Amino acid sequence: MQPKESRTKFKRNLLIGFGLSLALLIISSVASFTSIQNLTKSARMVDHTNAVLQKLEEVISVVKDAETGQRGYLLSGDEMYLQPYHNAYDSVLKLINHIKVLTSDNDAQSQDARALQEVVIMRLRTLQGLIDEQKSGRLINPQDLENGRNYMQNARQIVIGMKEREQQMLVERTSRMNTFASYTPILIAVAALLALLITVVSFTRVNGDFERRTQLQQELMEKDEDIRRRIAIISQVANTISSGDYGVRVSDTGSDGLGELSVSLNRMAQSLEDSFNQLSDKEWMQTGIAGLNEKMLGEYDIGILSHQVIRHIVEYVNCEAGVLYMARPDDTLAFINGVGITRSSVLDNIPMGEGVVGDCARSGKMIYLKDVPDNLVVITHALGAIKPSHIVTLPVYHERMVVAVIELAGIKEFDKRTLEFLEAATHNIGTMLNSVENRRRLQELLEETQSQAEELQAQHEEMENINAELEAQTERLQASEEELKVQQEELMETNQELEEKARLLEEKNMLIFERNQEIQKKAEQLAISTKYKSEFLANMSHELRTPLNSILLLSRLMGENNERNLNEEQIEYARVINSSGQGLLSLIDEILDLSKIEAGKMDLSYADVSVQEIVHDMKSLFAPLADDKGVELQMEIDPQTPGMIETDKTRLEQIIRNLLSNALKFTSKGYVRLKVFTPANEPARMAFSVKDTGIGISKDKQQLVFEAFQQADGSTRRKYGGTGLGLSISRELAKLLNGNIELESEPNKGSEFILTIPVSKAAATAIQAPERKNNTEPLQERMQKNAAERFVTDIIPAPIPDDRDTITARDKLILIVEDDTSFAKALLNYTRQRKYKGIVTVRGDEASELARQY
Repeated sequence: MQPKESRTKFKRNLLIGFGLSLALLIISSVASFTSIQNLTKSARMVDHTNAVLQKLEEVISVVKDAETGQRGYLLSGDEMYLQPYHNAYDSVLKLINHIKVLTSDNDAQSQDARALQEVVIMRLRTLQGLIDEQKSGRLINPQDLENGRNYMQNARQIVIGMKEREQQMLVERTSRMNTFASYTPILIAVAALLALLITVVSFTRVNGDFERRTQLQQELMEKDEDIRRRIAIISQVANTISSGDYGVRVSDTGSDGLGELSVSLNRMAQSLEDSFNQLSDKEWMQTGIAGLNEKMLGEYDIGILSHQVIRHIVEYVNCEAGVLYMARPDDTLAFINGVGITRSSVLDNIPMGEGVVGDCARSGKMIYLKDVPDNLVVITHALGAIKPSHIVTLPVYHERMVVAVIELAGIKEFDKRTLEFLEAATHNIGTMLNSVENRRRLQELLEETQSQAEELQAQHEEMENINAELEAQTERLQASEEELKVQQEELMETNQELEEKARLLEEKNMLIFERNQEIQKKAEQLAISTKYKSEFLANMSHELRTPLNSILLLSRLMGENNERNLNEEQIEYARVINSSGQGLLSLIDEILDLSKIEAGKMDLSYADVSVQEIVHDMKSLFAPLADDKGVELQMEIDPQTPGMIETDKTRLEQIIRNLLSNALKFTSKGYVRLKVFTPANEPARMAFSVKDTGIGISKDKQQLVFEAFQQADGSTRRKYGGTGLGLSISRELAKLLNGNIELESEPNKGSEFILTIPVSKAAATAIQAPERKNNTEPLQERMQKNAAERFVTDIIPAPIPDDRDTITARDKLILIVEDDTSFAKALLNYTRQRKYKGIVTVRGDEASELARQY
């Protein structure tokens, strides 16, 4: 028998035998399912009836409690008895609304529920009227008491009618269910006997065909083994990437789905490696320049300043020695200070244009020498001397003029990142050196002016002595007058010289003011650079989603195994890949949130939010996790706290979720408590306290945990895991809400994070710092304008063929908007597998038109 005929016969036998068995199984299963569904529905209706009856009883009970509290107050005048009455209105409305939901499928019951609501509200209003009369001191009208009794009687009659109607419906449903259930066992028994007979016959015929399929099964097993091996390699690489090692790659280059998955994984790893390397280089350069500015700030002695500059640069770029020469008016370079060298090994003065330093000053360009001869420079240290092999000489500019030269020597090569940092740092160094030099010259002018003033004072005293002598010797008056005129002319000339020097002093002060403005511009440029970094992170996070989404979709399709060609182990590998990708996606989302905050792109949506609702949501979310860990989860709202708060609910819940998640993560026993209260002497603010009995945080790390990518335990083998972004994002979100987060903690005694925010948007506006708004808005507008200019593009991918020409009358239709053509095609295939038809566009404006059209 040919293989094709064998397969056809085997398939026919399977279809006949198992088809009949399946038909009988479906018949019996449908009958059983229908019976079970009726039983289940009957049970649900019993529960439904009991729930309605219970809520009706609770309505009457709550109204009775309100009446009891009101009577106690009317009799005693003590408002303590009104506590049940105050809670009754909201409670009874909630109960009646629940009853409306339960009886929404029955018009008669719904009408009675609405009537019950009206009667109960009228009853509560009569109770309030009697309370108001009691408080005002007026006599109670007996007619009001009679009206209240009538309202209560009507409410009882409505409740009795609704109870009777629910009981009658329950009896009717139970009767129908019993009738249907009596026929089900007979049908199931007959179907079981027929299925047994067909199964025996089918097994006899199929068993003969099974042996002929053994060889084919062996080939499939070999194929499965190859797939298992390739998936294991891909899974291992994905786990390595998710742990932070972006240099690893997959060598699988097959043309099937696994090969495409390998290419996507390699592309994602390359993108991650490039973006994080760029970010690391920029942060390293900015940190170095900021540290250098901090070293130079407030120092006006050229010797100390130059030593601090050279010391910082040598330590930061990890070289061995460095010197600084300053340009003099006589076209020479004077040695100012150095690190890692002996004083006798350097020249005091170098003519402009001579040697490496002089040539650097004359040309104004950086000179980098590699493989320096051993006899050129020697670096000394306590145990001996080192001969460097690499020397770099840098010109220091101020207003396009070389004011100094820095020379660095080391035994290791200066890489591109280090050279870029050195070139960027020389501009700030030149500005500071020029400022210090100007201050020195200004000090010399001031000392010279003081000396001339003292000389003028001495001349004045001498003139007074001459006048006294003139008075005693009147006979020589004529001759002395001529001498006095000469001295007066000299005094006038001296005064003119003093005025000229005062003018020069004013010009120097103006020059210093201009230098300070330049420093302020440098600070603004640094802020813009930080802004661009945040925008880069936000856009790069978006770019990383494209290959990551492809991996998630492909791994999910493999995990679902719709083709039934993977075994359990291979499916598990696909799930591991999907899980790792989800973890990476979560990290990207956190980086994106932090970048949006830093870039000023996160908008707030203020609305009235129920405090009770927030606490309930948090309890629903974290109660299962707390129960699983054996930790008690406590929720507390201070009675004096307002019931509503005007804020951005999404951002507020994001902060509280982060705090509760951290608390549960670091608490293995005891409790975690969320408490809402109004801070003392701050009625316009509301506080959310998250306190735990976990491991606690030491004093020296309490500020560190709020920094991005930081945790109290920062080692790679830390016990609790996490990215370290949660608290950083929470702190920035709190600032956006015009609030703050405080931390109180002791090691091994637990921690308490207290979030404090305004209770309304108006309160937030009132406490917002005006100077921050005035200082940042113009800069933010400029940066947003520049950002828009940087990221606009006219590159549009080619259109993708889709199903729009074959659409008939929501066919089920899905609109796919994606500019990554590979991922868009994968989404289209996935849509078709789910029995939908897809329309694909790579443009947002075209997507709007398609949405209106279809």
